[in-house]
Amino acid sequence: MQALVDVILPVFLVVAFGYGVTWRGWMSEGTVDGMMKFSQNFAIPCLLFLAISRLDLGQEFDWRLLVSFYTGAVTGFVLGLLGARYLFGRGWEDAIAVGFVCLFSNSLLLGLPITERAYGPEALAANFAIIALHSPICFLIGITAMEAVRAKGQGIGATLGRVALGMASNPLVIGISLGAAANLTGLPLPGAAWQALELIARAGLPAALFGLGGVLYRYRPEGDLRLIVYACAVSLVVHPAIVWGMGRGLALSEAQFRSAVVTAAMAPGVNAYLFANMYGRARRVAASSVLIGTVACAFSAWFWMTALG
Repeated sequence: MQALVDVILPVFLVVAFGYGVTWRGWMSEGTVDGMMKFSQNFAIPCLLFLAISRLDLGQEFDWRLLVSFYTGAVTGFVLGLLGARYLFGRGWEDAIAVGFVCLFSNSLLLGLPITERAYGPEALAANFAIIALHSPICFLIGITAMEAVRAKGQGIGATLGRVALGMASNPLVIGISLGAAANLTGLPLPGAAWQALELIARAGLPAALFGLGGVLYRYRPEGDLRLIVYACAVSLVVHPAIVWGMGRGLALSEAQFRSAVVTAAMAPGVNAYLFANMYGRARRVAASSVLIGTVACAFSAWFWMTALG
């Protein structure tokens, strides 16, 4: 248990530090926004670019790993969507936003540092394989579903155009795409350029974790508490349970299995709120789910990592 505390607690202390600094007014909301913009729009895309450009695509993009993880993720989206619609009586657009909360686990800001601290940097290859497709797949599902509901008789071409624009403008998708292009083409970059990218990338996760605490300070628990608890339960319990069953059934390697389960067990990511805010739907529920899920994740992650042994 002490080892797990040593792995999980430092990550959440950084988040808590950012929360406390913002709560005390020692850092303005504008500064927090700037820090998050730097980390999510620049530093983390650099991290993803470097990781994907150096990944052995043929070996690490194992279909069994991806099927295991994304079966759980898509099931979470469907359960969140249908639960919000039929159990809690929300409109279709709100229900899609809630479904996105259940779909988008915090694979980057929580899953990556927790896996690294638990199993070492060499254990992150499967994480990066999941992360490489995480934003593209999740935003494709969420944007397509929302635009389809909003289309209301508009042409399929206009809907597909809005989906493509949303995908093409996402910084994480851009970093992943450029990394894949560099990997496949063997793009030669000067050594100084690689070192500069590494300097920026190293700042990404610490800045994002600290900034995440500041962002979460704004998102006080509001809205339908039962729906928030439902969304958190799907994210923290159902998603990793499905990945566990699929991973064992498809005989993942131990490293792949650990990465998939730990990543699936993470709280809804801040992108869940950003998606809700982008469409102006279920924002309070999304924000509260991110906050409460992040706190609960400290305990659920301990449970799943104990089960992993």
